[in-house]
Amino acid sequence: METTLPKYTYKDFASDQEVRWCPGCDDYVILRSMQKALPEMGVRKEDVVFISGIGCSSRFPYYMDTYGMHGIHGRAPAIASGVKLANPELSVWVITGDGDSMAIGGNHFIHVLRRNIDLNMILFNNRIYGLTKGQFSPTSTVGQRTKSSPYGNTQPPFLAGELAIGAQARFYARAAGNMPKELTDIFIAAEQFKGTSLIEVLQNCVIFNDGCFTGVTDKEVREDKQLHVEHGQPMIFGKARDKGLVLNGLRLEVVTLGENGITEADLLVHDAQEPDPTMHQMLVRLEFPLVTGIIRSVPDVTLEEREDALTAEVKSRSAFTKADDLFFSGETYKVG
Repeated sequence: METTLPKYTYKDFASDQEVRWCPGCDDYVILRSMQKALPEMGVRKEDVVFISGIGCSSRFPYYMDTYGMHGIHGRAPAIASGVKLANPELSVWVITGDGDSMAIGGNHFIHVLRRNIDLNMILFNNRIYGLTKGQFSPTSTVGQRTKSSPYGNTQPPFLAGELAIGAQARFYARAAGNMPKELTDIFIAAEQFKGTSLIEVLQNCVIFNDGCFTGVTDKEVREDKQLHVEHGQPMIFGKARDKGLVLNGLRLEVVTLGENGITEADLLVHDAQEPDPTMHQMLVRLEFPLVTGIIRSVPDVTLEEREDALTAEVKSRSAFTKADDLFFSGETYKVG
């Protein structure tokens, strides 16, 4: 039996389908980042599956030379759960958007995170419905003018990370859609994580919500506006690497190294593996700097492991080893 993994390149995961997104869309960056990440994951090509819902992002499976399925609106997590439970050896990826996951698919979204099935989700967040031509979504900001809110959106938005951690997500990461290396590294880490991983990508929609994240993602400002966290490393940011985070009471506070005697030793050190989600929620909610990177990565028992343990326990106490033993055990039988 062959045990050596073939040496793949990103070309091995690119399908022969013409990629049809709007010119300049970050979806191209996310696609190429995934194609570059897969050869580094140690997974066989035939064991990779992409499941999508509805939306611009959901064309993704067509552009991957892997197994895949274009599902229905909001139901990709349910389909992916079935795929993973039917064949636990597969590397299963859910591709979804902010509307697909947190509007019509909100129920499936929170419950797949709660259950902690060993699969991965990439959430393309552009704060708009792009495929259906520009209606406001669950992440659109208050006052945002869209085709369905011409006088300004009045509904407060979800923070995807806050919602996810509230649903007991064990792995949550956030990255800008114009940062291919960061995306590639996060995709690899997500695959290596045992449990449900969620990666939120702040993705620009050049047609219906152009510039939705430019205030923090443009290369001219991102070093000063983003804090990219790494487990075990101090929370430092800024072009001069002279800014950082400290905890002042119950609030995160930005400080400048060298001012008021502040040194690197005074800064918070990121602990992605802390089970208590309090600090992770604070980091998710912080507006300046916007926190990116792997914010939460807490090992835990997966749903599959719980189910296997329960099945083994029930079998160990059962008088029957197969269904026929039960059916032919007499005229009546007791269940429970």
